[in-house]
Amino acid sequence: MVNYSELTHGHCALPFDVLGPKQVKTKTSVTLWIPEAKKATLYCAKHNTKLAQLRLSPEGVFVGQFKTPKENNFIYEVVAEYADGEHRFIDPYQFQAEAYHAVHFVDHEPENLYQQIGAQLVGSKGVNGVRFAVFAPSAASVSVIGDFNIWNRLSHPMQKTDLGYWVLFVPGMKVGEKYKYSLKDGSGHQLPDKADPLGFHHQQYPSHCSVIYDQDAYEWKDNDWLTRKNINHYKTPMSIYEVHLGSWRKPGNPEQRYLRYQELAVELVEYVKEMGYTHIEVMPVSEFPFDGSWGYQPVGLFAPTSRFGDPDSFKYFVDTCHQQNIGVIVDWVPAHFPEDGHGLARFDGSNLYEYEDPRKGWHPDWNSCIYDFGKQTVRQFLVANALFWFDKYHVDGIRVDAVASMLYLDYSRNDDEWIPNVDGGNYNYEAISLLQWMNTEVYAKYPWAMTIAEESTSFAGVSKPVDAGGLGFGFKWNMGWMHDSLHYIAKDPAYRRFHHSELTFSMVYGFDENFILPISHDEVVHGKGSMLQKMPGDEWQKAANLRAYYAFMFAHPGKKLQFMGNEFAQDREWNHDISLDWHLLEQPTHSGISNLYKSLNKTYQSTPALYECDHDPAGFRWIDHNNAEQSVVSLLRRNASNTEQVVAVANFTPIPRDNFRVGVEQKGDYVLILNTDNAEYDGSDYLSSTNVVRSSENQAWNDCPYSIVITLPPLSVLMLKWNKS
Repeated sequence: MVNYSELTHGHCALPFDVLGPKQVKTKTSVTLWIPEAKKATLYCAKHNTKLAQLRLSPEGVFVGQFKTPKENNFIYEVVAEYADGEHRFIDPYQFQAEAYHAVHFVDHEPENLYQQIGAQLVGSKGVNGVRFAVFAPSAASVSVIGDFNIWNRLSHPMQKTDLGYWVLFVPGMKVGEKYKYSLKDGSGHQLPDKADPLGFHHQQYPSHCSVIYDQDAYEWKDNDWLTRKNINHYKTPMSIYEVHLGSWRKPGNPEQRYLRYQELAVELVEYVKEMGYTHIEVMPVSEFPFDGSWGYQPVGLFAPTSRFGDPDSFKYFVDTCHQQNIGVIVDWVPAHFPEDGHGLARFDGSNLYEYEDPRKGWHPDWNSCIYDFGKQTVRQFLVANALFWFDKYHVDGIRVDAVASMLYLDYSRNDDEWIPNVDGGNYNYEAISLLQWMNTEVYAKYPWAMTIAEESTSFAGVSKPVDAGGLGFGFKWNMGWMHDSLHYIAKDPAYRRFHHSELTFSMVYGFDENFILPISHDEVVHGKGSMLQKMPGDEWQKAANLRAYYAFMFAHPGKKLQFMGNEFAQDREWNHDISLDWHLLEQPTHSGISNLYKSLNKTYQSTPALYECDHDPAGFRWIDHNNAEQSVVSLLRRNASNTEQVVAVANFTPIPRDNFRVGVEQKGDYVLILNTDNAEYDGSDYLSSTNVVRSSENQAWNDCPYSIVITLPPLSVLMLKWNKS
């Protein structure tokens, strides 16, 4: 005896057992569940001929039968009559095979997840529609709801599979339709309606609905970029512009809150190209509910946020960047997720995505849930998501946020607030192996890609290959350099001689990892002040200090990253709610620093000695790192063939130094290629323009066989280039 009460109470986990067509000898018996319908009639979908008038049983389902047609792929349609009209549709429960296809070999490859699960536009038996699949093994029942069924939780129960996925193919659904999942926990209690964890498009507050999206509709035009040959990120220039899309620049229309992706593809890309950056790094674009999280509390990992437009528009943004020879890096957040009711937290009533024990599963700093890095389904979910952005959105790299919080079980916890690993230590072995798997998959499938770790500790081997015992990242942010150098440059020049090692210590470990030098958004928020505010002295000295600091960054080994606004010396902290202060470019101080940054990018990219050996000790030597008394450092950069050398000399005091001797390795002329004190940068122009070439002298100095004599302006950096030719 079939128990139809499971349908009427929303507890049905196996609807294919009771609904849809069943073969009975020469006839087809059909059972339909159509809440609130008064009548139901079956028609042949191909010929529109009437097959049967169904009767409404006492249990509330419609039943009937008809002679089984001989044609293949036979489909019937239903005309349901309601008190206010009728509705014609194709019964989803005659597509059991197509529904189950969602889980065929789904766990064999990470990318199978986003290719099969979620809301997939598919066709079956000549009928187009959407196949839904969602992982919720502890749920008692799951149904898909949306505009197509007037958000009725009872009308479209999904089928539970042995793998814990719930599946259903709904004919006729199209791109742009909204949907969610309605779940009941293992005890039958109704849970908050959930957005699709694999959803490709989501709406904003208040609905947070998922939206059907066609990943294959967009026509890319970046093939020339994708098919570049012999890309070696370690030996090419990389100057990254870190951007918060919502506050880079505000629209002129006050009724429009943000620039759209298409507008950013024009305004932002033109600006980045003009300034000479090689890459844009966007702070997280995965869908997130709270503006104040800046994207670092994501809910929809497989969807670019709809704040700025639809997914095709974000593809257009990336496409435009590539056509302008600009790479795109996205911030990726696999460490944690928020508790929002429509999201992943207690998704099916259990700790499906997060660690169950709060000593592992709750982040005290961010009040968020921590992924269970030990569950294979969660691991596949995260690795699939990393691959997804390279596959579907053609991004060039992912910058992985908060890696340290993943690696350490005691991260930001007191002694009694964490659980040791099996060896009694504080490493999270599960997170370590996840990151290794992710990096292995990314580089195996996208050899041109980059993965970048924001990792703030001395954890060894972050950017070493997995087969050499490392985590496998391509690059690591050099947080030590950032912290020490900012601490140094904030000191009054009179006291810098006591902190000289903070400027030079980074080279003790400078080649232990493949480093990127980051001046990120984190350095200009939460009371830290803007970059200009960090500098000591009067208005001129502040600007001069900042110019010298930026040039020292470009002279130092490592790829470069700068947060938006820093390049023109924004004079207040960054605020995500308002635009950068572009009007400051009307002032000489700010336009000068902007001009300098443009020159730094141009000089950097046209001078192989400044980038080819960023990660090779052979490309660097200190000329003099011991001159603490004068707060002067000098260094040498070489290209890979040692046919080009750059001598960089930094004076971090306001005292100019005439007839300053610097040791050099090679005999010949040294051409001045950058002077941060130039008038075009709003400098003092202390150095005469005639002093553009200095010839070496046969006087040994600084353990070098030759030397040059230069004039060193106040609070400045000079770069001089020697070329073998």
